[in-house]
Amino acid sequence: MDEGRGGLLSAGGILSIIVGAFEVIGGGVMVALVCLRMPLRLWLLTYFPRFGGAYSMADVPLWSIIVGGLLVVLGIIAIAGGFSAIRRKSFGLSLAGAICALIPLNLLGLLAVIFVSLERREF
Repeated sequence: MDEGRGGLLSAGGILSIIVGAFEVIGGGVMVALVCLRMPLRLWLLTYFPRFGGAYSMADVPLWSIIVGGLLVVLGIIAIAGGFSAIRRKSFGLSLAGAICALIPLNLLGLLAVIFVSLERREF
């Protein structure tokens, strides 16, 4: 790595890859639970006594498939953008990947957008 190259772009790319991997895994699990009609016990429902029992993700298949599929697509774009940022190939793809990492509204995605934006001159 050259002296003139900053580490913020690499950090932004790595953050995009990490968040993208979580998006792909989370979205894939959501879609898989719907497709396999596996029961999902919501342990949090013990705190809400009016909503008791075991629920199945198949009770809300359309929304779960839409949200899960969207998360998978956003995660793939975030991962591709992260690799683009690390290799310093395309600023547009890197920024798009960082924004896709930001869409689920998390701190790592916000940091990825900031780091990639600050290092535009590296491309």
